[in-house]
Amino acid sequence: MSRSIAEKRAAFRALHERGCFLIPNPWDTGSARYLESLGFKALATTSSGFAWSQGHADNTVARDQILAHLRDMVASTDLPVNADFESGYATDANGVAESVRLAVATGVAGLSIEDSTGNADEPLFSIDVAVERMRAARRAIDATGGDTLLVGRAENFFAGRPDLDDAITRLKAYSDAGADCLYAPGITTREQIAAVVKAVAPKPVNLLVGSVSDLTMQDIAALGVRRVSVGGALARAAWGGFMRAAESLAEGRFDGFEGAAPGKVLNAQFGG
Repeated sequence: MSRSIAEKRAAFRALHERGCFLIPNPWDTGSARYLESLGFKALATTSSGFAWSQGHADNTVARDQILAHLRDMVASTDLPVNADFESGYATDANGVAESVRLAVATGVAGLSIEDSTGNADEPLFSIDVAVERMRAARRAIDATGGDTLLVGRAENFFAGRPDLDDAITRLKAYSDAGADCLYAPGITTREQIAAVVKAVAPKPVNLLVGSVSDLTMQDIAALGVRRVSVGGALARAAWGGFMRAAESLAEGRFDGFEGAAPGKVLNAQFGG
């Protein structure tokens, strides 16, 4: 039976209260529905995966197109959907608030706001500006009822500023500014993960695992992480298979089709 938006949001919040869950990142409605069929409890969009599917680089898709994508993703599944909302599609706090209000209206159960600027010379907003942007996102969510989860992201390790102390300082500030869940994509070691979890406790932490890792879900749970996402990794895996098959065709071979999913299986998957 289809759940209401309010029910999805309540279920999503409950997932963050205890234990550790995996929140995979589909990039279109088909991949979302397949992941739902595997029993996952929630999904998260991937800005990179969606951008590539549209022939764009990550962080270059317009806000209106992202909002339409979020509406499609929410409508495609009975699971809660967390939006990869990049840096809020604005530089100033008022612009972030407007974008967040529009994102909440799509029905997402959560959304993340990054502190990256897109400027190679100054890749991160100053902490004061970043905090004000987070406060604006919090106020925008509260004005709509407050049940959408707000994720605060410190982009140090993705922005070429791999300073764990600064990332932790930022995450603590974002927590104080109203973020419900904290996220420092790019941290990988047990020591880094444990330090972030301890610093923002009792708020939940999201960990990105976007490549082969020695850590298991059991290991990650033992470190105190509440949720694990994979970013664009599933999309990159799909692109890897497509590119290998296409390149073999360009060379006059057909061996790239080995391991392809049977059409009858896909038709059965999406025929219901």
